[in-house]
Amino acid sequence: MQWTNLSEQNVYKNRWFRVNLADVELPDGRHLDHFVIRLRPVAVATVVNEANEVLMLWRHRFITDSWGWELAAGVVEDGEDIEAAAAREMEEETGWRPGPLRPLLTVEPSNGLTDARHHLYWAEEATYTGHPEDDFESSRREWVPLKLVPGMVARGEVPAANMAAGLLMLHHLRLG
Repeated sequence: MQWTNLSEQNVYKNRWFRVNLADVELPDGRHLDHFVIRLRPVAVATVVNEANEVLMLWRHRFITDSWGWELAAGVVEDGEDIEAAAAREMEEETGWRPGPLRPLLTVEPSNGLTDARHHLYWAEEATYTGHPEDDFESSRREWVPLKLVPGMVARGEVPAANMAAGLLMLHHLRLG
């Protein structure tokens, strides 16, 4: 039951994404037009301290007009290493430079429409370097007890699927 992408035509592009129209052949031989959004990889990072608290950001997303807890994240620049991008984003958005990063997981948050891959990392230590350069990214930054994460996800306080998956994985790794 595999669909085959026979060709794509670009409809729109900018620095952040491309919108393409694909000619897709279904298993029964029929064809359909399908829009595909092509995105650069996203790098995500956080730290869990010795008290099992995770560094999180409280922010508003204007597209969905919603507030929620997230981890520091951003697009990987051309030629940039994904892990390095995760460390850069964490420091820019939180003011904390992570220690050695460990891969946590990679997710495809909307694979029926986009090719987006979000690569999540975590560290067990970080150094405070000062007020975040990109303080406009969030209203506040807080150390949140990891034990509270499942309840926060269940109540919808972590609305982004990539963030919820990463936080639940951290909860599992650290607290079982």
